[in-house]
Amino acid sequence: ITFDVKREIIINVGGIKYLLPWSTLDEFPLTRLSKLKFCSSYDEIIQLCDDYDEDTHEFFFDRNPNAFGMIVSFLAAGKLMLFRDMCALSFQEELRYWGIEESNLEKCCFQKLFQKLQELAEMHKEEEMQMSKETTCVLVKETQFGQFMNKLRDMVENPQSGLPGKVFACLSILFVATTAISLCVSTMPDLRAEEDRVSPLLTSIPTLYKPTIGECSQKCYYIFVIETICVAWFSLELCLRFIQAKSKCHFFRGPLNIIDFLAISPYYVSLLVVDDEPNAEAARPSSNSYLEKIGLVLRVLRALRILYVMRLARHSLGLQTLGLTVQRCTREFGLLLLFLCVAVTLFSPLVYLAENESGKVLEFTSIPASYWWAIISMTTVGYGDMVPRSVPGQMVALSSILSGILIMAFPATSIFHTFSHSYSELRKQHERLQSRLKRIKNTNHSGNATDFLS
Repeated sequence: ITFDVKREIIINVGGIKYLLPWSTLDEFPLTRLSKLKFCSSYDEIIQLCDDYDEDTHEFFFDRNPNAFGMIVSFLAAGKLMLFRDMCALSFQEELRYWGIEESNLEKCCFQKLFQKLQELAEMHKEEEMQMSKETTCVLVKETQFGQFMNKLRDMVENPQSGLPGKVFACLSILFVATTAISLCVSTMPDLRAEEDRVSPLLTSIPTLYKPTIGECSQKCYYIFVIETICVAWFSLELCLRFIQAKSKCHFFRGPLNIIDFLAISPYYVSLLVVDDEPNAEAARPSSNSYLEKIGLVLRVLRALRILYVMRLARHSLGLQTLGLTVQRCTREFGLLLLFLCVAVTLFSPLVYLAENESGKVLEFTSIPASYWWAIISMTTVGYGDMVPRSVPGQMVALSSILSGILIMAFPATSIFHTFSHSYSELRKQHERLQSRLKRIKNTNHSGNATDFLS
């Protein structure tokens, strides 16, 4: 078979015919279409295309015609772009089939394809990790201990696995809410006054050792009992998660597990400090400064209990989406901080100079003091504690506010799209995981039924 290179090549892709001069393909010798020109037999042609009509010299390809339309435009005009409504991964497969390098894509389209590949690799990695947790003991004969560990793992890690998982998740959320409420109640003015009167040091457990000092102390004692019960539950939950974890090192590297440990440890540290304090007080005749430092440490440790709220991320798809968005938008947040720092560094000296030259220096005593005004103005907070009085200062303030609005708006669009995409991705991943778990359970039940019948 010989081809007339002066004539046009007829390509039929998905029912759509394209006419291309053979000379157009000379610039791309490594493509699939260029290799057709060097075929000398029907068998060689069939290895490159799906079918060939010898009468009309028409080549048939069972491929995506929309993608091939962009490839034809690239062969003719030299620009390769990606449609907005086209799957980037499917277009990548088409490029590989036709023998076109991905680097020929336009910069914006290539970045979109690269981002999709990163997301796909991350999704596959997470799916493999999750499936390894769920299906390790399904394909092999399980021991009684293995069955117990699988049930424990389903209960603490997957609330949708059954009734025990749902009850465990509800209890965890209930104790988190109880801890947050008790922390708020413990800061009421009457309770704080009674704690300060009884012992400024024992702010974490003020009435455990003095249960007979009045009604308010009884309330403080009840708060301490509630806190003890919540910490006991969180400690039990952390131990159960540690026991069922397959990799202990990976368990300690998990961010949520680190938060759990940081939220629980202040309670035990405060108990140790309070137990050691009487001996230290007896050994130091004048230890007021020491007591004040210990009291400050205990108050800080007590405030760290608010970290319990972060535990809700285990059961909230929205909080997981927020964490994934922050992880993926670190570059955008870095740009936002960079823009803000540059603008603050620019407008702080300007407003200080404008107010100083006008002779109305009231709050703007220095350039570092003006930094605070620039930050709260550009972030559109506006506390009103520092206000420029002169006309030039007000003009600088107007410029800084408008600049702050634009600076905050630049990365916001990208962050919003990343949040929306991350939410839909996690939701689809959760749905796929649930469907796989159902198939695994159905397979397991059918296998047990077959064994019983046999």
